[in-house]
Amino acid sequence: MGESKSSFHPALTVNNIKHNIPVVLELKDAQYSTWAELFEIHARSHKVLDHIIPPPKEKAKVPVTDEEKETWSVLDAAVLSWIYSTISNDLLLTIMEPDATAMEAWDRLRDLFQDNQNSRALTLEQEFSTTKMEDFPNVSAYCQHLKSLSDQLRGVAAPVDNNRLVLQLVSGLTEAYKGVATLIRQSNPLPLFSQARSMLTLEEVGLAKQAATGAASAMVVQSRDNSDDGHDNAGGSRGRNKQKNTGNRKHSGGKGGGGKGGNSGGKGGGRGNSGQQQQQWQAPPAP
Repeated sequence: MGESKSSFHPALTVNNIKHNIPVVLELKDAQYSTWAELFEIHARSHKVLDHIIPPPKEKAKVPVTDEEKETWSVLDAAVLSWIYSTISNDLLLTIMEPDATAMEAWDRLRDLFQDNQNSRALTLEQEFSTTKMEDFPNVSAYCQHLKSLSDQLRGVAAPVDNNRLVLQLVSGLTEAYKGVATLIRQSNPLPLFSQARSMLTLEEVGLAKQAATGAASAMVVQSRDNSDDGHDNAGGSRGRNKQKNTGNRKHSGGKGGGGKGGNSGGKGGGRGNSGQQQQQWQAPPAP
């Protein structure tokens, strides 16, 4: 019966922990608070939270029988493998110890990230205060980064309240969002961060549609201009060709007239000579 229960324990049905905890914990990213929150939620949902966070003494259950000890050992190894699979190689080499339990590995990570809290808080505070939307491709990426910094500040005992988060969000916006920024800033009380984010997202969609409409109108105007230029060029070519053909016809007519006149003159001269010869033959001089 004990083996049957352990084999169907929720923690043993997890095939890929990265599907449930997509964050890879790295020392330089300072995302410990986010990673720890996701990990605790996952451990609680799979009934192994007591392997990383000690329960109250009155609720603590110490394994007694060999079967219970074996089950606890298998579950603890599963949780430890979750920890090792969701941290960077540098962190893995830093905290790994032979025969360590999941709680020991968890505590080492916590101590590692909570050391020098003041210096970490100062670095995060400076980044939070200088974050600008122009450094991000869209509203979503900008808001997500601010929210991440806020979570990290909370993890080093320097939490950021909603009002300050919203005001920082507004102050870093670009000129295109000036109107909605004024609307958010003048709201009393200030909206929640999620509401302000939704307002900016809607504004971004509107600006994108406006830009697309303007681009389409510009293309239509340019197409009309090109069409008008084509008609003007075609009309000018036809006029020039017509004028050229008319000149050619006039020039050809002049040549033809001269030829006819010359031929007629020649014929007239011939008839004159013939008449003189006939007159001389018909009227010889008197003796």
